Formats: sequence, C-alpha cells, structure tokens
Amino acid sequence: MNTLVKMDNVVKQFPGVKALSGISFEIKSGEVHVLLGENGAGKSTLMKILSGVHKPTSGTISINGKVFNGLTPKDSRENAISVIYQELSVINELSIAENLYVGNIPTKKLGPFNLVDREKMNKMAQKLCERVGLKRDVRTLVEDISISEKQQVEIAKALAYESRVIIMDEPTASLTNEEVNHLFEIIKKLKKEGRGIVFISHKLREIMEIGDRVTVLKDGTYVGTKNISDVTQDDLVSMMVGRQIKQSYQSKKENFENEEVIFQVKNLERKDGKVKNVSFSLHKGEILGFSGLVGSGRSEMMNSIFGAEPKKSGEIFVFGKKVKISGPYSAIKNGLAMVTENRRESGFFSNFDIKQNISILPFIKKSFGGGVGGLINFNSEKSWAEKEKEKLNIKCFSTEQNITELSGGNQQKVILGKWLAANSKIIIFDEPTKGIDVGSKSEIYSLMRSLADEGKGVLVVSSELPELLSVCDTIAVFREGEIVKTFSRKEATEEKIIKASTTEKSE
Repeated sequence: MNTLVKMDNVVKQFPGVKALSGISFEIKSGEVHVLLGENGAGKSTLMKILSGVHKPTSGTISINGKVFNGLTPKDSRENAISVIYQELSVINELSIAENLYVGNIPTKKLGPFNLVDREKMNKMAQKLCERVGLKRDVRTLVEDISISEKQQVEIAKALAYESRVIIMDEPTASLTNEEVNHLFEIIKKLKKEGRGIVFISHKLREIMEIGDRVTVLKDGTYVGTKNISDVTQDDLVSMMVGRQIKQSYQSKKENFENEEVIFQVKNLERKDGKVKNVSFSLHKGEILGFSGLVGSGRSEMMNSIFGAEPKKSGEIFVFGKKVKISGPYSAIKNGLAMVTENRRESGFFSNFDIKQNISILPFIKKSFGGGVGGLINFNSEKSWAEKEKEKLNIKCFSTEQNITELSGGNQQKVILGKWLAANSKIIIFDEPTKGIDVGSKSEIYSLMRSLADEGKGVLVVSSELPELLSVCDTIAVFREGEIVKTFSRKEATEEKIIKASTTEKSE
C-alpha cells in the first residue's frame, strides 16, 4: 500500500488553547485508518486542516510527494480529498444528480448560450449511484430520501470528484444496523479500488470490524498508532482515557416492585397510530430503558409524553398526581425534561453562551402566561451555570463561552444542566450518547444513576443495546407502536431483546 497523505508534526494554536501538539498521521491506499479519541481530543481539528478549513500553525502535509505548509478547501479538493461530515452537507432542495455535480454541472452549447446538459448529468449520476448501491432515480429530490441514502449521495459525490482520500466523520451515528452493514460493504469496495478511508467513530465494535489501523489522540496530543488486529476494545479505551471505564451502572437493588411509583403512563395512543395503547410505570430508584427498531414507536411515545407531538388519548401521572400536558411548556411546568436525540437542532440555542443555555429552563419554569411573562435575573443566571458546570464537570474556559465551541459530550452536559437547574423531576433521555466518546459516555451514565438514586425519574431510549444493558434496571421493548415485552436486568440479553424487537414471537 502506498502512502496517499502524510501529515508531519502538525501544530494548531487557537487563542488561549493549543488544539494540536505535534501530530503525525498518514493515510495509505486501500486501508481504513480509524481516528479515535474523546470529544475534544483534536480529531476534527486535524481533519479540518486536511480539508483546508484550518491552516496549521506549523507542520507539513505531503500529498503525492508534494509538500504543503497548509491547504485551502480548493487545494484539498484538487488533491482528491473529500470529507463526509456527521452533519451531512447535501442540499435537500436539489435532486440527487444536482447534488453530485453542484459547482461542476455539465453544460452544452446552444448557439451562443451554455445550457445545463441534464441528460449527460443524469447518466453520469446514475453510474455513480450504482457504484455505491443507491437504488433511486437520480432526479429524486434529496429531501425525499432517507439519512442513509443521503450518506450514499455524499460518498457518490466524493467519487464524482475522483477522491483518493475520503474522510468519514461519525458515518454510522444515525444509521440502523442494516444500514451500517450496507455502508461497510461500500467501504470495502472503496478499499479494493485503492482509496484511503479515514473513519472517525466512537463505536468500538464497529471500529474493530471495519478498521485496519487506528490512531489515538488525547487532549491534542498523539498517543499511538496500532494495527486493529493487535488491540482489544479495552486497549483502545485505555489509550483514549488513560483509565479503566466502569462497565455497569445499574442499581444495587434488583427488585423495584415495592418501591414508590414516581411516573406512570396509562393507555397512551397517537392519532397517527405510531403509539398504540402503551402503559408503563417507573419506580423510585429505577432506570427504565426502551428498546426497539427505528420507527417502532419509542421516540414517538416520548415526544407525545413531553407534548412535542399530539396524543389521541392516555393519562400521565407524576408522583401520583395526574397531569395534563398540552405542549412542552406545560411539560416543563409539571417537572418533565427531555434530552432530545438531535442536540444541534432541538437541544440548545447555538447563538447563546453556556450560562444562557443553562438558565433558559429555570426562567421558563418560573414564567407565567404560557411563557409570555417573567423576569430574567443575571445573578441567578450566572449562579445556575456555575453550579451545573461544577456538578457535571463541563469542560470550558468560561460559562460565557458559546456552546458551539464545546465538544459533543460537553454540549450534552450543558443540555442536561439546564434541566437540572430547573429542578426537573422526570428526565427523558433520547439517544443520550449519540456521537459522544467513551469517556463522556461513562460520565453521563454515572449522572443518570446518581439522578435515579436521588429519587428523580430516568427514562432512556437507545438504539445501542450495550448501553441499555449496562445502565438500565428494566428494559421495555417496542414493536410496531406497542410494548411487546419487558425484561428485568436479570432476564435481559441482546439476543432476547432483538428477538422481541423483530416480528418473531418472543419467549
């Protein structure tokens, strides 16, 4: 395998912080090189230097024998480097074909005019889509296709640019198991074509399956590069965090039936049929998890409980008191909290700093008239933020720092902090560790357990079975809008949960 890209002794200094300290990294043809590290380790900064978004403070980048002190996005593209970001950059309003050739649309002459050659563009696009296994009419608008198909469009776009190096940032974060398997088949084809893949992920099991080599970064420094075949998952965790990670966060108590019921849902249904006659109870000290395939009704149920989406019927009880929830405002007033799946879109205000994001919920809870009336107290704002920063170990320079400057794990802590500052009684976690490193996951799991032990209600929706099995005391399984099976932690196994989640009859 020949070396496609070599980065030597790369340093990146931002005002007040050294993001990268002398990092060296290389990408060879026909390999998947995993870039691993906790949030804030420097992975994204290193790749932004390679893609031309940032210029290194010092260091060099060698591509096909040519040495650069820094790249522009144009340099990167011209040297056959493409990035597929976790937040996909497709344009929903354009067709698949138009997305593939945006900025490079083929044209034809008609007299003195240059017109778009749609026939040629569609034919070329069709060939690219066939290479990545995308079975769609290339004239289809991107807004009408799934997340995994959008990702295939991004890969096809990289091939349209004839990229030799393709960087994939958290490519499986929003995919089902079946879609992940399909993506891995595409990656294997790209390897056979001699392309080099940089694969950034926090999912260690996937890394062990698809990776050839792994480079670990920690706090902007280089820890080491290993062949995947020579390491275990535990080895990688130790390299990343420098400590052993706790494997179980379940309560010491095994039976909760005699404990107080602190949250209860009775006969919940939605008009659209996505949730059908669902009932469950949460006991004091218990963490209740919800498993099931994507679209099985888990998140749809939580959105209806929180009032974000309408329900047809059903009753909700908080600490034995029946509450009426007509929307998120009344949910907040009644002590409910929801840490949403998509933190960037619905978890925080990107134009607010940390203290503003944390204090917004306490202010809303104290407001009146549906949130129209109320006062802001700047002393309280600072006090709440500093308290949650210490309690949740939020890594930041100041609570006046913009939230977008934080790593994913610390952003998630800020989101949790706003609900804790509002003294929420029941906290719903929907995919709580999506795109978060193993060290931050451990901290969030510990926080969940401490909240449950304090007597708060903790409900967890997750697509990661190891997560549910290590955190939850009870796991309810959804299928086609209904809870079809509930397992105690003694009974629960991955095999049983998967069996119950599918159309097979559960034992």
